[in-house]
Amino acid sequence: MTPLSKNFTLEELIYSDTAARFDIDNTPPAALMPSLRLLATKLEFIREDLYGKPIRIYSGYRCPELNKRVGGSSNSAHMSGLAADFVCPGYGSNAMVAQAIAESGLEFDQLILEYGWVHIGFRVGSNRREIMTKKSAKAPYLKGLHV
Repeated sequence: MTPLSKNFTLEELIYSDTAARFDIDNTPPAALMPSLRLLATKLEFIREDLYGKPIRIYSGYRCPELNKRVGGSSNSAHMSGLAADFVCPGYGSNAMVAQAIAESGLEFDQLILEYGWVHIGFRVGSNRREIMTKKSAKAPYLKGLHV
């Protein structure tokens, strides 16, 4: 295992069931390692804010082929190693997790309460603190948290 921070490894931030199923090599380029370390550092802050409860990553880094396969945005922060989709069941529901992050001092670019997880994305430099909700795969994005 390759640690990126106290609680997060490179392997968990690049693992994808979809990549495994379709034999997609999701190894990030070396140039993205600083971004993945930054992501791990931000996830540590989130974990601390969630009383140290473990976070399960569903999706972190996505190579362009994987991002296309899962229907990700063409400018997804996942492809830059700066986004993660996750849950923290030990803390509570996804809505509770998103609310805690929204109320924290964490600087993020996007926080999205999605239908099965919480998405957090970052930018190097200026972050927008954009908060949205997406209730299903075909539903539009709504501004703010809608439980």
